[in-house]
Amino acid sequence: MLKKTLYLIIILFAASEAGKAQPKVTAEQVGDKIEFRVNGNLFTSYILSEFEKYPFFFPVNGPSNASVTSMRNANYPHHSSLFFGCDKVNGGNYWQEGLERGQIISLRADILETGNKKAVVENECIWKRPGADAPIKDKRRITVSVPSPEKFQIDFDIVMEMLIDVTIDKTNHSLFSGRMDPDLAVVNGGTMVNSEGETGEKGTFGKRSAWMDYSGKRMGKTEGMAILQHPSNEWFPAPWFTRDYGFFSPTPMYWPENEKNITLKKGEQIELRYRVIVHSGNHKEAKIAEEFEKYKSE
Repeated sequence: MLKKTLYLIIILFAASEAGKAQPKVTAEQVGDKIEFRVNGNLFTSYILSEFEKYPFFFPVNGPSNASVTSMRNANYPHHSSLFFGCDKVNGGNYWQEGLERGQIISLRADILETGNKKAVVENECIWKRPGADAPIKDKRRITVSVPSPEKFQIDFDIVMEMLIDVTIDKTNHSLFSGRMDPDLAVVNGGTMVNSEGETGEKGTFGKRSAWMDYSGKRMGKTEGMAILQHPSNEWFPAPWFTRDYGFFSPTPMYWPENEKNITLKKGEQIELRYRVIVHSGNHKEAKIAEEFEKYKSE
């Protein structure tokens, strides 16, 4: 009887430790958004509303359980947390407010995997505006995982297909972008640093860099978010558009090489991969440089 009891205790302990070692990550459609949860706690929602400019992530909760990103403000109502878009596409605007100027609309969002160590969603979108042919459709693969108790991860992989010939004029409003919570911004004592160790808007603006990290202290804890560009990306490493008030984005369209704009032919495809790491501590404590070394081999 004693042996049996000890055996059951060992089994229960092992199961408990296994549960700690491998968080349960889920994705669930709730109305016009997909909620990603880690062990039942909300990490982020991917918002797909037809009344929004584009799909985006909000909140993006850090280890403190508060969002490391912000959801718009009076000065920059087009900054929607963590998002993908682009201005000046064949005369349309798929970035700033005003749905009539252009909108990225979700056609479908399928949950491919949920309930294990990661959750995976595939999302197909069309770029359109009234009175014009749709220039682009895209397919996104979103993978949420938890590398450690102090790190949450979003892999955002997108394939953009040109439906017609596309011209993107020089613009600072382009592609994958993050807007940090004001508490974490440089203007409020936070730190923005790139892979070369350059800091702040003055040190990072227009610089080509594989990754950028933004962190700060609130509620007695330091936490932040890093955006990593995969080396397979077109334009890698893209230069960054950065702002000390909390915005950062790898933005090749603001520094087009040899031309004033970027032209893409009908049928051409652009594949881009980004990794977002939401973490405790600063970039050194979160080992963002090491995380990039892992990422670039994947």
